[in-house]
Amino acid sequence: MPSVRDSAPYASFWQAGYEGADHINQAGVPLQLNRDTGHLQRAREDYDLLQQFGIRTVRESAGWRLCERDGRYDFSSLDSRLRAARELGLQICWTFCHYGWPQDLDFLGPEFVPRFARYCRALAEYLAPWAGPQPVYTPLNEISFTSWNLTRGQFYCMNMHDPRAGHEGKRQLVRAQLAGCDAIRAVTPGARFLVTDPLIHITAPSRRPDLRPLAAALNASQFEAWDMLSGRAAPELGGAPDYLDLIGANYYHSNQWECCDDQRLWWHLGDPLRAPLHRLLTELHHRYGRPLLLAETSHVGSGRGAWLRDVASEAVLAVQHGADLRGVCLYPVVDRPDWEDPRHWHRAGLWDMDRHGPDPLARRLVQPYADALRQAQELTTRLCTCADTQMRDMPTIVVFSHLRWDAFSHRPQQLLTRLAPYYRIVYVEEPVHGDGGAYLVSSAPAPNVTVVRPHTPAGAGGFGDGQLAALQPLLAGLAPPGADVIAWFCTPMALPLLPALDARLVVYDCIDELSAHRHAPRQLPQREKALLTIADLVFTAGPGLHRARRAQHPAVHCFPGSVDAIHFEQALDRDNTHPAHDAIAHPRLGYHGPFDECVDTTLLAAIADARPDWQLVMVGSVREAAALTLPRRPNIHYLGRQPYQAIPHLLAGWDVCLLPLALNHATRHANPAQVLEYMAAALPIVSTDIADIRQAYGDVVRICRTHGQFIAACDDALALPPEHRDAMALRMRDIVGRSSWQATADAMRALLDSTPARQGGSA
Repeated sequence: MPSVRDSAPYASFWQAGYEGADHINQAGVPLQLNRDTGHLQRAREDYDLLQQFGIRTVRESAGWRLCERDGRYDFSSLDSRLRAARELGLQICWTFCHYGWPQDLDFLGPEFVPRFARYCRALAEYLAPWAGPQPVYTPLNEISFTSWNLTRGQFYCMNMHDPRAGHEGKRQLVRAQLAGCDAIRAVTPGARFLVTDPLIHITAPSRRPDLRPLAAALNASQFEAWDMLSGRAAPELGGAPDYLDLIGANYYHSNQWECCDDQRLWWHLGDPLRAPLHRLLTELHHRYGRPLLLAETSHVGSGRGAWLRDVASEAVLAVQHGADLRGVCLYPVVDRPDWEDPRHWHRAGLWDMDRHGPDPLARRLVQPYADALRQAQELTTRLCTCADTQMRDMPTIVVFSHLRWDAFSHRPQQLLTRLAPYYRIVYVEEPVHGDGGAYLVSSAPAPNVTVVRPHTPAGAGGFGDGQLAALQPLLAGLAPPGADVIAWFCTPMALPLLPALDARLVVYDCIDELSAHRHAPRQLPQREKALLTIADLVFTAGPGLHRARRAQHPAVHCFPGSVDAIHFEQALDRDNTHPAHDAIAHPRLGYHGPFDECVDTTLLAAIADARPDWQLVMVGSVREAAALTLPRRPNIHYLGRQPYQAIPHLLAGWDVCLLPLALNHATRHANPAQVLEYMAAALPIVSTDIADIRQAYGDVVRICRTHGQFIAACDDALALPPEHRDAMALRMRDIVGRSSWQATADAMRALLDSTPARQGGSA
């Protein structure tokens, strides 16, 4: 038998899969989803649509039940796809059996394996003139998943209620896979085999640590089929390493849950018990040492774009952690109906169907998903498939910030993750206290981003003078030797650390009027003045900050807060819910953001007292000192800090969005990003009189100077007629369409690349 090959088997990293399930469902209805989606009739059109995304590899299903009737084979249903792929230069990776087999065949009987081998040989012979010398084939789709469904009676077939369906059924399917591989190789010796199954993670509920051994055993069960095929388990079946050639991991939002109660660990809510996908992929690769494909992944409804970008980030992290990941397949790329209810379409495709139009199967591009795919492709092209020399020659941006990376998705995270495909990012947080000598703790929370948290014995907080002696020696290794370094300051307090970097450029991203905040370091104004003297570029987070700094530096550029429309588009679907709302009635008036001296707590109390039937939903971290001043009322609900993933699902349940900011020195130049996030949700917004909001959005946001005005504006917002609400949503959509973190990062990158290097390195 040939040895396992390591050449790249796919024509493109990003791939498209067409739903080809052909089993008989629980109700005894035979499925043929490639027909039901119109793909069999529109293969040429479907493949042509892929060209705009540079997708050159597709996953297709032949269907054993469909191709073998009364012992005879009819493969003509493949012809339109084979011709279209050849015409357009696409690679098809065929699945031979997608759950269905001939109805006269007992899957536990002695004829199952030889019948499958004969089918595989016949199909391989049919495909040989089209497939080339190294086609990628999947004889049996998802052995473990198929055997699990057999135990639940979800696949209608002969002997379906046999109690051996689980364990013995899995062994039988492994035998069939091995025999199928041998039959295919007899026809095409260079064939590659993609072996797919779901990639899952099961955990014990946090309240039940005694269930951890059970959770571990359930997690281990996902590897049984792969272990049998490779010969690691049940060697009597004939498995060997060559049969586990390419591993396909199928992964959806529902692939993680708690054992016993099957409670899902919801991705869209940022459940802390979820295991990151990159860790699961890395562990899978290390277990078998074989190339991986994320062979199926997609999401449903409004979350598709956000899911895809998250998957792309996790794919890059998996590669950076050593996983040999060769691609990601969007599955299904064209929407599909449910297996059990053909009236229900999942809204899971890059193209959905125009179900209520004159042509119910007409393809309609889902634009947020398409935008996310292009961003994902840029990320993986730069960081997964680029040459090693490109990565080594990448400039390094060393960022000094007063904001914790994992505290919330602030401006630095939004910008730096979008700059990371072009620059190696090292994000240096303020130090924390640690006993003993000074040291660094590093993490990689995003592709090409390293977060460094210094631990020092010094008692001084922040980047104060008492920390400098301990910090300076730690910075020597932040950038590779001889690297092109850009020093980026979110806080001027870190300026004394600049000389250790030998930076080509110095950037000051002026996020806030930090010196106006309570407990601001006394040295901060002097440090900022010095930074403005040294910096090559100054960015400001709003017009007010720009006006205050433009006379102090010749290159001050205004980059106000932006919005991630793909993420917050989920809030437009009002059916998206958050469990925190279950016990909170309407009307809900919400705010999300930090609770500090910038929030007018007396205003919150006034609203709650004036309208006791209104429910105020307050989302955000509360600093210890601020907690003492927060008003406590039955109709004020403090939900605390929530994951960034969950914010759109909270917004979807609100009736009015609030910006109850105090009018003080700390908010004089405020340009809160929440205002655009609220607009992306197309919800009425009521704000106090913040200058940047009034000047930029005063025609859309209700601006109020007094408590009475604010309450009256909320009354008006709740009573907004539908036609006025629709007109408001259109204006908001236009504003959001002209503002994005991606565009802001691109403009910053252009300035970074065009600004001449400073003479003599760091000052």
